[in-house]
Amino acid sequence: MSTPTLTAPQLRSRTVLSGPRPQVVAPELRIADGPAATVLRIARLRGPISRDTAAKASGLSIATVNRQVTSLLDLGVVRERADLIASGAIGRPKVPFEVNHEPYLTVGIHIGAAVTSIIASDIRGRVLGAVEIPTPTTNSSVALATIARSAKSFTSRWHKRRPLAVGVAIGGRVDSATGVVDHPRLGWKGAKVGAVIGAGLGLPVSVAAHVEAMAASELLLSADRTETPATGTTALYFYARETSGIAITFEGRVHTPSSGPGSIAHLPTGSSARCACGSVGCLEATISDRAIVTQALSSGAVIQGSERITIADVYAAASAGSAAAHELLVERARVLGRTVALLRDLFNPDRVILGGQAFTDYPAGAPYVAEAFSTTSSLERKDIRITGFGNRVQEYASTVVSLSSLFADPAAAMRRAAVI
Repeated sequence: MSTPTLTAPQLRSRTVLSGPRPQVVAPELRIADGPAATVLRIARLRGPISRDTAAKASGLSIATVNRQVTSLLDLGVVRERADLIASGAIGRPKVPFEVNHEPYLTVGIHIGAAVTSIIASDIRGRVLGAVEIPTPTTNSSVALATIARSAKSFTSRWHKRRPLAVGVAIGGRVDSATGVVDHPRLGWKGAKVGAVIGAGLGLPVSVAAHVEAMAASELLLSADRTETPATGTTALYFYARETSGIAITFEGRVHTPSSGPGSIAHLPTGSSARCACGSVGCLEATISDRAIVTQALSSGAVIQGSERITIADVYAAASAGSAAAHELLVERARVLGRTVALLRDLFNPDRVILGGQAFTDYPAGAPYVAEAFSTTSSLERKDIRITGFGNRVQEYASTVVSLSSLFADPAAAMRRAAVI
């Protein structure tokens, strides 16, 4: 699904946002195992579902499920469906319950190097709507205030739903406890992302590194997610678009290093592309959208006209039969396949998930990724696939950040939402 684009509103010189002091809440990028979280997860995955069936599915006792359903009903996050009672069923345990999604929404914001996405979702994790604005190129305070105002305006479209929280997914180094971010590509140092976004929307806010958030969306929101992760199960999530990055999940939890995520931006690829760091052949300097556009222009694969050339123009040229554009994208696919193979052999995860428009927006390149991966990897091939979120990985990354606290501790999340 394509997302409409909004023009960011103009700001006055003052960018101070009024409102209550925001609550910055560290995101819970994991499948929570508390009884309330477990029952809510069962309701999301399998609802409408009866209490006794939920007990069998979760491994909890029927008494525990009854207590948790009563608590979740009081919080307003589940509802009973007496209209769905099977004919002849007797007793309340037979009354199905499901997530009470209609009264609420959460707000997700993915701040990319070039584009910022703003997403409204219900509390099942289903996207209600999304828009994009150009990521402001001003200092962080002004840029974040601009994004917050756009998000607040967009969210107001769902005036019958109560916003519960906002989640921000962003590149760079993220301190999730404080919501402070260093983002070299944007020129941000010590950017108070959580404070500005939270105050601008008047909601509790969580901030996460975007590739870690994408890995969490696979755990919590993808169509093939499981209710209970297998013991010892590991996964490698590899992202490539304008930037690149990886995240590791283990037993239903995203690994989040205390000093922030590592970087694969400068992994050597053997290419001749010159990187801003001064080296030659760095990964991002070779495979980023901007790098591919630059190569396409210099090789004549696309011709500069009155409009700015984007990666979409390179995809269009290749799809229209341009051999030069196709070969550029094939070479990027091969570099990505080799890089994924090296990292897969290093970590040896049970599964590998590839996300980002570098994988999803030119399907003709996928066989070359697979071929380069198979040729480079020295280990037996296991489960490797492209994300089922397609070109919407950024949307679901920020959505899962906005929902992670509710999914992990529904009572605490609803209390925080009530205070704001």
